[in-house]
Amino acid sequence: MNLTSAYAAAIDFLLGRINYERTVVPYGRRQLKLDRMRQLLTRLGNPDAGMPIVHVAGTKGKGSTAAMVAAMLQAAGYETGLFSSPHLEKIEERFAVNRLPCSGEELVALVEELRPVVEAMDRESATADYTSGPTYFELTTAIALMHFARQKVDVAVLEVGLGGRLDSTNVCQPIVSVITSISLDHTKQLGTTLPEIAAEKAGIIKPGVPVLCGHMDQAPRQVIAEIAKQHGCRMLSAGRDFRHRYRAPQAGERSSGRLDFEGDCAEEHLRLVGMPLRLRGEHQAANASLAIATIAELRRQGWPVSTAAIRQALAELTLPGRFEIVGQRPTVVVDVAHNVASAEALVDTLEASYPSKQRVLVLAASRDKDVRGIVRALVPHFEQVVVTKYQENPRAVSVAKLGQTVRKEFERLGFSDSDSKVYERELPADAWQLAKQLATAEHLICVTGSFFIVAELRAQLTSAGGTSLPEKEPNNS
Repeated sequence: MNLTSAYAAAIDFLLGRINYERTVVPYGRRQLKLDRMRQLLTRLGNPDAGMPIVHVAGTKGKGSTAAMVAAMLQAAGYETGLFSSPHLEKIEERFAVNRLPCSGEELVALVEELRPVVEAMDRESATADYTSGPTYFELTTAIALMHFARQKVDVAVLEVGLGGRLDSTNVCQPIVSVITSISLDHTKQLGTTLPEIAAEKAGIIKPGVPVLCGHMDQAPRQVIAEIAKQHGCRMLSAGRDFRHRYRAPQAGERSSGRLDFEGDCAEEHLRLVGMPLRLRGEHQAANASLAIATIAELRRQGWPVSTAAIRQALAELTLPGRFEIVGQRPTVVVDVAHNVASAEALVDTLEASYPSKQRVLVLAASRDKDVRGIVRALVPHFEQVVVTKYQENPRAVSVAKLGQTVRKEFERLGFSDSDSKVYERELPADAWQLAKQLATAEHLICVTGSFFIVAELRAQLTSAGGTSLPEKEPNNS
C-alpha cells in the first residue's frame, strides 16, 4: 500500500470511531469515563510515563494559552509537544512538536501501532468495564502522547478537549495545572451554573501540583480554590497574584499590541513592560498573562526560561482562526468564536482595533451552543449579516433557523427592515461571495460562529484574498 492509500486508510479508521465533535445525538456525563483511556494507554506501554506535562483547561482561552506556553518553552530551547483540538485543516495539526504538525507518514505509523490494540478493546468491550471501544478523541489523545514520546520531547502541553474531570487528557500526571476561564458552555455535559462547570474544570487538579487560574467570577474561583486546597495545591490567580495591562494596535496598524505584566509568582516578583503581543485582543492579553505566570511557576521548578524567550514567543506566535486577518481592502477577519464569551471577546477586539469600520458578518453556528446569546453578542456590531451553514459536520444550525434568530435580533434593536440586513446562503462559498458584493474596500468582513465555518472557508479566503499579514515590529520597539 502506498503512502496516499495508507494515509486515507488511517484517517478512515479514526473517523470510524465515536466522535463527539461531530455527533448530533445528545450525550452526557455517563458517556465520559476515564477507565477506557487508562486501559488504552496501559496497553500501549504508557507512553506518557515520566513525561513532564502542562495541562490546560478552561471554557475559553485554553487553546491560545496552551499555544503560548508551548511557544515560550520552545523559544527557551526545549523540544515541546502541543496537543490541541479541534483542527482547522488536517488532523496532524493536533500533534505538533515545536509547532510543526506530525507528518502524514508519522500519523500512518502511529495509527498502525494503535490499530491492533483498539481492535482488541473493541472485541472485549462487551465484557469489560467500558461499554464500547475507544472514541475518536481518546485515540487522538493517545496518538499525541505516542508521537511526543517518539520525538523525545522535553515537555508536553496538553489542551483539554471537553470539561476536565472526565476528559481523556485527564489521565496525565502534570507538573502544572492551568484553568483559563469559566463561562457557560457544554451545559448538558458540565452543568448549568458557573460553580458546577468550575468543579468539572477543576477535575484536572492533582494532589500537590500547582494550579494557575485565569480571570473569572468569584463564585467559580472559590470552587477551584477549595478543590486546590483539598488536594494540597498552591494556587495563583489572575487579579490577585498577577495582573496585566494591554494596549491594542489601532486600525491600519500592523504592529503588535503591547502587554505589561506584573506579579508575585512562584517566589519571585516579575515585572515585564512593553512586551509585544502579536495575537490581538484584551482576551489574548489575559491569556498571555496567564501563560507568563505559568512559565514563572516552571522556572521555580527548575525550567530556565528567559525574559527574551517570553518576549520572542509573544512577538512571533500566530494562531490560525484567532482574530486572523486574511485580507485587506476589504479587511477580512476570521475568528473561531463559538460561544457567548468568545463572541463578546471578538466584538471587544473589533471595537478596539477597527472602531470606525463598517462591517459585514458571515455567520454559522452549532445547534448545541447558545445561538441566541451568540447572535445577541455579535449582531449589534454589524450592518449586514450573511447566515450560512457549514457542510462537513452535522451539528450546524439550519440557515432558515439561524436567519430567523438574526432577524429577530435586528428587530429587537429597532430595525423594521431586517430583510435588508439579513441574507441567507446554504453554502459557505456562496455566503462569502455575497459578503464581498455587500462590502466596499473600506469595509471589514468577519467570518465567525464556529471552528467548522472557519475551517471550511479559511483556505479559500487565504488563497483568494491574500494571506495573513506579517506584523513586523517597529525598529524602536
